[in-house]
Amino acid sequence: MITKEQLIEIFKSYMDPELGIDVWTLGLIYETKIEDQKVSIKLTFTSPFCPYGPQMVADLERQIKEKGAEEVKIDVTFDPPWQPSEELKQIMGMG
Repeated sequence: MITKEQLIEIFKSYMDPELGIDVWTLGLIYETKIEDQKVSIKLTFTSPFCPYGPQMVADLERQIKEKGAEEVKIDVTFDPPWQPSEELKQIMGMG
């Protein structure tokens, strides 16, 4: 059975291909839900035109299944659109 902690571990180790920062720190994960062996995730990308989006979804799905989830449902949303936090802007040299 996969745990919320294991999900967060996966998110913290998965780097956004463009920014080189993990998807958890970037704040791209909006919601996670674990029911039985089914995992539901709502996430976003840094841009609706992210060329790596489909690859990121496939990679995360595979990694979550490797941790024991039988079913993984990943919903991509742009509502609300992603905005870097003030802390993140500083990390990225934008602030």
